[in-house]
Amino acid sequence: MSTRYESAKEIYAKWGVDTDAAIKKLKDVPVSLHCWQGDDVIGFDHDGPLTGGIQTTGNYPGKATTPEQLMADIDKVISLVPGKVKLNLHASYAIFEDGEFVDRDKLEPKHFKKWVEFAKERNIGIDFNPTFFSHPNIKNGLTLSSPDPDVRNFWIEHGKACVRISQYFAEETGIPCVMNIWTGDGMKDVPADRMGPRMRYKESIEAILSEPFDKNKVKPCVESKVFGIGVEAYTVGSAEFTLSFAAMHDGCLPLMDNGHYHPTEVVSDKISAVLTYFPECAFHITRGVRWDSDHVVLYDDETVEMAKEMVRCNKDLDRVYMALDYFDASINRISAWTVGFRSWQKALLNALCMPNDKLKALQDSGNFTELMVAQEEMKMLPLGDVWEEYCKECNVASDLSWFDDIMKYEKDVLSKR
Repeated sequence: MSTRYESAKEIYAKWGVDTDAAIKKLKDVPVSLHCWQGDDVIGFDHDGPLTGGIQTTGNYPGKATTPEQLMADIDKVISLVPGKVKLNLHASYAIFEDGEFVDRDKLEPKHFKKWVEFAKERNIGIDFNPTFFSHPNIKNGLTLSSPDPDVRNFWIEHGKACVRISQYFAEETGIPCVMNIWTGDGMKDVPADRMGPRMRYKESIEAILSEPFDKNKVKPCVESKVFGIGVEAYTVGSAEFTLSFAAMHDGCLPLMDNGHYHPTEVVSDKISAVLTYFPECAFHITRGVRWDSDHVVLYDDETVEMAKEMVRCNKDLDRVYMALDYFDASINRISAWTVGFRSWQKALLNALCMPNDKLKALQDSGNFTELMVAQEEMKMLPLGDVWEEYCKECNVASDLSWFDDIMKYEKDVLSKR
């Protein structure tokens, strides 16, 4: 334990904060690391373009193109970040044997066996996502809400397969699997019928969730969005739709992605509202720049505020499921992964080092002057020294030496792909 940390510990103690307890707690909080940063959301089951109203920009060398490369890159990231990691997979990352292929409606647990082996060897859990994009069976931009029953049934069967696979993940790893349902269903221009697609969407998700599963092992979620590329006028799975669906279906949770709302909305203000009514809630942590651009997560104001709200509403952090969700192809992908994960860890550590009981008492007593002063003073406390101790206890670098490791990996591995 460094002298600097001892000093920081004393400073925080004057505010009633136990930094040792904060560090201990953060070590046990799982954060899901998204596999799709490593290959620009391509996956292994198709050769077509990325669709669904999302887009990666850039062409930095070193993109993973095989399961082995992607796993190696994920391993490198895990070695550079503090904290407890889960793995987040999309269904499009199924791994087939040579000469084998099945379409998404026929996926089985065996197609993810190598991912399970990867996770078990590292003692980490797996979260999962059906992939309702980048596929030829998307008709007029619609999947689960399509008026074509053949299209709709294909995607329902895909969703059911993913429920079974999620149960397999949970049983094999011993860790609950968060299974998130998001589609890019919507329309480019003003629709004539908004209700029809939403009724079909509702019925399709209900059909998916009719597949038997253990609610203690599989945590199904529905995720909303405000718009996407080519889906500017109308999104079937809007915020109101998904929140209402989750509220009306026992065992289904809302998932809030902080890039999926109007730019003037902030998810940090929504967390307490949702946790007032739901026993649990899931989150995608991203950084939208003017739209759902999925920029790398930074230690910025909204990231910090979201972490504060999660801790203030649920100090044990056992009612929230956190996953990173962004993809940047313009910079080194390992660095993008690492920066985002470490930034969210910093935000959580900062939140756990806040004197929340004291600040709440000031608010409840109407002492808003002192509340403002206290919150501003907290910004200059030596969090960096607490972060250094946390990284040290997690056996990862707290300084920029981790970036040197990435540059060596780029030279030795990525540049040769």
